[in-house]
Amino acid sequence: MARKFLYLFAGLIVLVIAGGFAFSIYQDELTDFAIGQLEPTVAFKKQDALATNVYDDPSMWFSRAGDRNNNPTLWQPVGAPDIEVPGTAAIFFIHPTSFMARTHWNAPLDDQESQDRARLFLRGLATPFAAAGEIWAPRYRQAGIGAFLTTKPEGQAALDAAYQDILLAFDHFVKNVQRDRPIILAGHSQGALHLTHLLKDRVAGKPIAKRIVAAYVVGWPVSVTTDIPVMGLPICTSPDQTGCVMGWESYAEPAKYGKILELYDATTGFDGQPRKGTPILCTNPLNGGAEAQAPAKANLGTLKPSGDMSTGELIPETVPARCDEKGFLLIGPPVDMGPYTLPGNNYHVYDYPLFWANVRADALWRTQKFMER
Repeated sequence: MARKFLYLFAGLIVLVIAGGFAFSIYQDELTDFAIGQLEPTVAFKKQDALATNVYDDPSMWFSRAGDRNNNPTLWQPVGAPDIEVPGTAAIFFIHPTSFMARTHWNAPLDDQESQDRARLFLRGLATPFAAAGEIWAPRYRQAGIGAFLTTKPEGQAALDAAYQDILLAFDHFVKNVQRDRPIILAGHSQGALHLTHLLKDRVAGKPIAKRIVAAYVVGWPVSVTTDIPVMGLPICTSPDQTGCVMGWESYAEPAKYGKILELYDATTGFDGQPRKGTPILCTNPLNGGAEAQAPAKANLGTLKPSGDMSTGELIPETVPARCDEKGFLLIGPPVDMGPYTLPGNNYHVYDYPLFWANVRADALWRTQKFMER
């Protein structure tokens, strides 16, 4: 019975965690037995590069400009305000891990289950940006959950392979949006990890940096000291600021994030220096990064999902937020968001839904300020 419970527990985690740090964070709970059931059963095989024009095909996008047919990013929850003046931004959103099978290191594009799950994730995570403009969300051969549940080099190889698809998609995106159009970049978990590299490789020091309204790097630890300077954009410190980075990782109190810190301290930043002891990026989504702390009354609406996460409604003024001294976003006592809160009061799955209406207002306001300038 204990083995069955641990396996069920592990299965729940991999079902809802949107990529990243799963092995190291949950190694106490994910027993060798459970991990053995989740690591890919096949040898890693380098996948062929996609054709350089593959993203010309509309079917390679969950969402793109002009696409209003079965577009998951256009869904809006009950209570969402009408969009009186839509924003003019083009939004590039990278979805988190949705491939949970053991049959591949990278998700095949024809795997229907992972594609359906990605659409579900986009409904909760990408939809706040719809008010600010048109969302482009590419399909890509993501690293599967097994890549995060191993210490083998194949895990990093799978992430590297996924990133090559993201580069192709982003280059297509930039080529196909008007040259004077403002751009918002966003992602969650594995998507946020890829976004940090995209900022470093495609934005920092390049003309396109002047077109960035903001980058929302959510659900992935970023070092203020060793990563941000290389990513090319400063940290957001005001809701009126543009061309800056927002980022946070959500926990209720008491927050148990020791495993994340252990892993974080063992890594190297983009500048080649150890991340150990450096502050983690935390900008408060309730005030645009202006202050470390904000009360629940500043929360315009938390997206409370239904049990199957297919629907939801906005509930205002229920969740506060404050960045603690380690760089984690604390929301006070646990709140009922559904069954997918992770061990240690980790609200990773709900990083965007907790502050859905504020993220919506933040992206729209920054886009308007960008156009004024």
